[in-house]
Amino acid sequence: MHLSPGDEADIRTEFARLANLTQAELRAWLKTPQSRKVGMVRKGESESVGRQSARRILAIRDTPVADLTDADYRHMKKVIGFHRRHLAQRPWGDVADTRWRWSLMNWAHDPLKR
Repeated sequence: MHLSPGDEADIRTEFARLANLTQAELRAWLKTPQSRKVGMVRKGESESVGRQSARRILAIRDTPVADLTDADYRHMKKVIGFHRRHLAQRPWGDVADTRWRWSLMNWAHDPLKR
């Protein structure tokens, strides 16, 4: 995958908009029991795909823009796609203590954060 500088900038902008948890908030969230209760765990692994993604998100954010790789951009696009699909499936009512919100938070998005 070779992206133009404009495409890279668009991906970074949308990723930053959707991944609205700060580094500190995401790290704190990953320590909660709720974070461990949600998400798909691949066969042979012990941690959900979302929690693995959270660690990758933290690493990407710690990487200078000039050092981001094609794999980093692919992951950012994956995160954006997950957010868009999941947000479109918002359940009715109060979502504060729902698996839906917790799953999004594992992918660095809190739908209740303004």
